[in-house]
Amino acid sequence: MKKTLIIAFAAIALSACGEKPQGMGGAKQDAAPQTGTGKAYMASGWKAGDKTSWESQLKARAQGSQNEYNRIN
Repeated sequence: MKKTLIIAFAAIALSACGEKPQGMGGAKQDAAPQTGTGKAYMASGWKAGDKTSWESQLKARAQGSQNEYNRIN
């Protein structure tokens, strides 16, 4: 009984040594956020690919409609 328990434990402990490494493979790299999605639903005044326009839209969104302190007062 004790011998079979030791063998079972050794088999379980050594089973992790045979695991293959998990890499990214050929994963698609992300594009810059300001490049857009190509969809028709965009904020007015934003031009796809323009980084300064993207940053100003984010700043306006953070200051206005998505800021709970400004919305309540």
